[in-house]
Formats: sequence, C-alpha cells, structure tokens
Amino acid sequence: MILQDVHLPDGTGPVDLTVEDGRITAVGPGLAVPAGATAVDGRGGVVLPGLVDAHCHLDKTLWGIPWQPHSAGGAAIEDRIRNGEVRRAELGLPSRDSIRALLATMVAAGTTLVRTHTDVDLSCRLEGIEAVTEVAAELGHAVEVEQVAFPQGGLLTRPGTLTLLSDAIDAGATVVGGIDPSALERNPVRHLETVFTLAAEKGVGIDVHLHERGTLGAFAMELTVELTEQFGLQGRVALSHAPAIADIDPEPARRLADRLAAASISLATATVYNTPVMPVAMLAEAGVTLASGNDGIRDLWGPYGTGSMIERVHHLAFRSGFRRDDQILSALATATTGGRRMLGRDEVQPAAGSTADLVVLPLPNAAEAIVLRPTPALVLKGGVVVARNGEVLEAAPVG
Repeated sequence: MILQDVHLPDGTGPVDLTVEDGRITAVGPGLAVPAGATAVDGRGGVVLPGLVDAHCHLDKTLWGIPWQPHSAGGAAIEDRIRNGEVRRAELGLPSRDSIRALLATMVAAGTTLVRTHTDVDLSCRLEGIEAVTEVAAELGHAVEVEQVAFPQGGLLTRPGTLTLLSDAIDAGATVVGGIDPSALERNPVRHLETVFTLAAEKGVGIDVHLHERGTLGAFAMELTVELTEQFGLQGRVALSHAPAIADIDPEPARRLADRLAAASISLATATVYNTPVMPVAMLAEAGVTLASGNDGIRDLWGPYGTGSMIERVHHLAFRSGFRRDDQILSALATATTGGRRMLGRDEVQPAAGSTADLVVLPLPNAAEAIVLRPTPALVLKGGVVVARNGEVLEAAPVG
C-alpha cells in the first residue's frame, strides 16, 4: 500500500510512505503508486509511530457497563485493593466484553502495543490472565498485548500467591509484578528478592508498582537497582508510578536517575490525579527510559480515563508546564519510543525500514495534535489499516 499526503512529526511534508510486507520501504514527496498497491489518503495529517500504553489494567475495567459510582472507602491503597476484590464478583469482573470494548477503544485511539497488569491472587487465581489472553487473540491483528502477572493484594502477606504467579507465567504472562515492598508488604528486601528470583528462574521481565513516596520510595528504587545488577537483569526491569523521584530533592533525584540509567531500569508514569509529575527533562538528560500509560480506565479504583494515549500525553505535557513544541514532543516520546524501549521492542518511526505501526492524526502538526487531541483518522498495524475515524475494522483490509 501507499499512504499519501501526510506530514512527518518534525513538520516535513506532505510526503508519501510506501509499505510492503508490513514495513515502510520509502518515504518522500510524490511517490509513484507501485503496481498493484492500494493508495490510502492521509489528507494532510501528521503520521506518528503507533502509540504504546505501557501501564494499564484491562482486567479491571468497567468499560461498557452502566455507570458505577466510585465506592472505595478512603484514599489509602489498601482501601482500593479491598474494594476491588469485594466488588469484582458482583460486577462480573474480569469481563471479556468490557476488556474487548476497552481494547477496541484503545486501538481506535491509536494504540498498537499494550502492557497490562493483570491481578493474580487467591480468589481470582488466573481468571484475568485467561480473559485478557482470549480477547487479545481476537484483536491480535490490531494490537499486541503483553501481561504482567500482578500480585496486587500482596505476595509475602498472602501465602500461595507466589505459586500462582509462576502458573500465570506458564499461562502466557511475560512479566512478573510486585507492589509497594515496604508500605504494603512490610519486608522490602524479601519482597523484591522474591520477585527477582522468580523472574530469573522463568526468564521474564519485572515491573513493580511503586506508589511509595519520598525517601521510602527512593530506598525501594535504590534496592531495585542493586538487585537488577546482582541478577544481571539490566534492560528487563521497570518501576511503575515511582513518584519518589519526583518529590525528593533535585540533587538526590538526579543521582538516583543516574543509577537507574546505568542499570537500564525504565520508569512508567500515568500522570494520574494529584500524584507528582515525572521530571521528564531531567530523566531524559540522565538517559532514563520513561514510558506512559493510562493506568486504571473506568474501574473500581477510579471513574476516569478514556483509553487514549494522546489524552494521557496531553496531561503529562500540561502538568509539566510544557509550552514549546519540542517540550510537547518530548512528552509524546514517552508514548512512542519510550514505551517501545521499556517493553523491549524495536523502535518504530515513519521512516524507511521501520515496521509500519502508525497512527495518522487529522492535523498537520504533532504538537498541535497533542494539544487538541483529535480522533485518529487512521491506525495501521503492520502496514494494515485497522481503525479509521474512531472505528476499529473487524477484518483487516487496506484502502
């Protein structure tokens, strides 16, 4: 196929892109239409790499279910955990219909790669893993989904969970999770050592939820660096949320960033509610990979979220006080190059030789598109149009 009349993220354009066998083969103005190719009109929009949601919770979503007023008692993490565990059976969670509806919405919004944290505990066991796996296979032509086996309710504090995490990896999860090793588990060294040992034994990555603030959170991040080096898992470890690096003093934050970069540990931010905003510029300068995700999307943890990574990048840029185009595009990079790097995927760009996972937004300027958040005109996965004007295509035709 040939994608005609689009602008590149740096403002170059209009240009055309030819695609063959899922890869971009040429980029330039006025390219001839190859014999037998289908021409797709980009209508002057900006073409971006397919978006990456590096942190979400598909198994928890209430998407498509009638509105549920928020029912968690307080602001404490433990309250939200208990509320979710109590009410999920009542609401039929995990729901394949809700997962399918949300994942399709995410694709229509330009997402082509997802990392979802799926609850694994003594009551739901592997129900979420199985539900997400089934739905991901149905939409596999349009989006790639990887799962983190996530012990949200605790690991050490709930004997038997470790065996379930191992079973979840055997069932297809490719990352093992952890959560608040001090504040929730009360044993940071043992908790993280348990997670790292399982990951090393199974040959999978690690992604730890770290809500802990201040020096407590910084301590957990330092401990993660030490274990990453000890287990030789550089490039395979991520910390999600990790607000500590945003609310400790600048000098220790920079030293911590340097250690994270040296150990190739990635950070994922969701820029949710009133949590501190990640210091995007400082982390980039230090060489830390920073990715973005939506976190919970209309679930028992909170009623907000649309599934759009363009909207999430908008929040990150706005809350960071970014006004210049280059600053706004640095926020966008967390949902493109940063997300793919964190998930261990090759970089995607609208350039010759790249995989053709692309999104076309109906404005000629990338920064303007992040500010205005339009519905994508086109979404391509592997060079095939999988969504158009906010609608996912059931089959996968081009043209």
